Amino acid sequence: MHESELLAAAVANNASWCDAVCGSHGYPGTFSSGLWTSARHLRFYPNAITLRSDVTASQVLAAAVPSQPFAVKDSFARLDLVPAGFRLLAEASWIVRDGGPDEPPDRRLSWDRVASPGELTDWETAWAGGDSAADRVFRPGLLSDPRCAVLACHQEDSIIAGAIVYSADGAAGISNVFSAGLPLDRLWRSIGPAVGALQPRLPVVGYEEGTSLQAALQAGFSVPGRLRIWTRDLQGST
Repeated sequence: MHESELLAAAVANNASWCDAVCGSHGYPGTFSSGLWTSARHLRFYPNAITLRSDVTASQVLAAAVPSQPFAVKDSFARLDLVPAGFRLLAEASWIVRDGGPDEPPDRRLSWDRVASPGELTDWETAWAGGDSAADRVFRPGLLSDPRCAVLACHQEDSIIAGAIVYSADGAAGISNVFSAGLPLDRLWRSIGPAVGALQPRLPVVGYEEGTSLQAALQAGFSVPGRLRIWTRDLQGST
């Protein structure tokens, strides 16, 4: 696939994943030709995602509820939402890998698919750095979605890393990658064979920043574009 096609697949896949997470909480979003939107505000997830590079700030703001906090994933890093009272929360890079041979699996590591609600709770606790908050982001309903695979990397009886693979829109999207003791370079070298075993015919996409991005690049990913996340936190809101 051409780099522009991989970028489009990464954006569409991420929107589908966000919609699945919101849907597992009982409020799926809405897709239009240029935007995915959800009126409800879910922790760690946006209210709007731009699906095309020509979407304007006015189109995004038309979907924002004036009386509520609102977050926007600006998938092509094209918008300026500061005049509308938003602040830039984060910048990251899309990552893509269009097939190709993986390194041999690290036989000392075991990537296993989470299969039960109890295992999902343990996985999310590790993802959250040991926080066992009752307000869970990842609901058990995701485990019955055939497009979703929650992967836990085990060493003996401990979860030392994890990721979610969501297969939609012609790509296998990696998200929520975390390390709980596994060096990032080793994590990204080992996750390729794990995803390849699940979806051997699909390109792998996602987005990362910082040291995790650098480790992904060293493992064979490339960057087709950048994204920004904007947020508007209203006075008195949490």
